[in-house]
Amino acid sequence: MFVDQIKVYARAGKGGDGSAHFHRGKFRPKGGPDGGDGGRGGSIILLVDNSTNSLRTYFYNAKLLALDGEKGKANQCTGISAEDVVYKVPSGTVISRIISEEDPETGEITETFEPVTDLTEVGQTFILCKGGKGGKGNVHFKTSTHQAPREFTPGVDGEEGRFHFELRSIADVGLVGFPNAGKSTLLSKLSAAKPKIANYPFTTLQPMVGVIHFNDNRRGTMADIPGLIEGAHQNIGLGHDFLRHIMRCRVLLFVVDAGGTEGRDPVSDLETVRKEVSLYSKELSKRPWCIIANKLDVEGAEQNVENLKERFKRVKILPISAETGLGMEKLRTFLSKEIGKDMEHIFPGAE
Repeated sequence: MFVDQIKVYARAGKGGDGSAHFHRGKFRPKGGPDGGDGGRGGSIILLVDNSTNSLRTYFYNAKLLALDGEKGKANQCTGISAEDVVYKVPSGTVISRIISEEDPETGEITETFEPVTDLTEVGQTFILCKGGKGGKGNVHFKTSTHQAPREFTPGVDGEEGRFHFELRSIADVGLVGFPNAGKSTLLSKLSAAKPKIANYPFTTLQPMVGVIHFNDNRRGTMADIPGLIEGAHQNIGLGHDFLRHIMRCRVLLFVVDAGGTEGRDPVSDLETVRKEVSLYSKELSKRPWCIIANKLDVEGAEQNVENLKERFKRVKILPISAETGLGMEKLRTFLSKEIGKDMEHIFPGAE
């Protein structure tokens, strides 16, 4: 099961209370205050780990908890601090704090997300909730005029809150298009990724990232985004769940079925998908992009490619057949040249 967003509750540990202990010994039956400080509560720490690519763990355990620190001890000994608890998240996880507000008239609860951090680098850590400090023991309250203090301070509560974890795939290139345009086949031919491939819509139900290795020891990453449909920007067909995964891609490759194998018009399909991306995010619509005219081996595809060139005169078009390998070397050469460079102004876009 692929989980790319989840709500969790996190609570760090409370600091241990200070001690109000007095020294008692064989020859000092009424010794002075020697109560130690309480230990620190454990913190909740997030670690970006490359061994996971989903938030599935938190689907089964949505409560992130750390232990409390120990109470202060005699002989001015500090209580044992609780260990921090480390939870792993995949690269590309966006963390937001959930703010709940109740409508005074209707009593309806509304939730808003307040951005906290964006975890993108493997090995990166972030303290989600900090453990509370331990309280002070009574030894701190001893003065020349107050030699038997019973005062101590309690430990401070650890931080807590409700959070929204959202995974956004990280890749240099994103494959975008209608279902059955051949995106999964293309990814499987260019990389070692093994997406599910079948001749029916929505074969891909989750983003898949593949690594493309080039001859000069450079490499790039490509994400296969589940097929979009008209109305995706309004979350029709799980549109938002799919579209957010291309927000990090530096360049978008719009894959169209140039063969029109399902009776669809490639020009119309591309116009629709470009519109959905633009309505979802103006920023995303301005990213560098080009057209991959797939299924060139199908009868009638060459004429459809000419139609695409006529409609999108200023956009680079790469005719290919991912199934037979036709045009794939040109595509690989193109990607080798462009991936890793500053993508700004490489592809002048056109609507």
